[in-house]
Amino acid sequence: MSTLSRLARAEWEPLFSTVRDGLAARHLRAIPLTLAAVCLTAAFQYVQNQSWGYRFVQNIGCVRAEDPLWLALLRTPLSLFVPALDLPVWGALAQILVVLGIAEICLGWWRTLVIGYVATLAGTLYARVGIALGYDNFFGLPASDATVVDTGPSAAVVGLAVYVCWRYRAYATGVLVVVLMVVEVIFKDNLAGKEHLAAIGGVLLLCAVSALLRHRRRGGSGPAGSGLPPIRS
Repeated sequence: MSTLSRLARAEWEPLFSTVRDGLAARHLRAIPLTLAAVCLTAAFQYVQNQSWGYRFVQNIGCVRAEDPLWLALLRTPLSLFVPALDLPVWGALAQILVVLGIAEICLGWWRTLVIGYVATLAGTLYARVGIALGYDNFFGLPASDATVVDTGPSAAVVGLAVYVCWRYRAYATGVLVVVLMVVEVIFKDNLAGKEHLAAIGGVLLLCAVSALLRHRRRGGSGPAGSGLPPIRS
């Protein structure tokens, strides 16, 4: 076996085995949340492109930093499933099907939902902080971004990808995801790119808390990330 093959096996074998075994055992029943999310996203895409449905989708699932905070928090859960109008919907559907599906098999549906929501919420809240800091600040945003519609699954997808890579020790892949998001901000400094970094920050905080709790449950013996059983439900 070549060195490259050994490295690839060490990086992806635990994750690949979990996904393969989950699909083999339960087929599509292994990803009910993912299938529901795909259907809901496709439905929102259809409705928001109709003259009678555009305002309805805006009212229940579209978030802007200029909105009152309570209203933004109320709309944030559904905003994850509202695809951006200026991007092809197949991209959002593919992201959900692949990344959400892998996460659901590896983590279980409720952990996937919680982590995806935390990532999305981190991006949504960052937009307000970034606008308050101002565009002159490295972490800031221009005031005009307050009117930008903030929807789509990308923040949740990025956050879930990083969490799953951490949980299954695919560290190189996780680092690659982070690097790609940083490069995105360097070459396309916009609200979406910085929200992706905020989502990663929120998920990395979850990783740190999760590692600390596991370490305490073991009574402080051994490294926090050792003995990594698959999480499935």
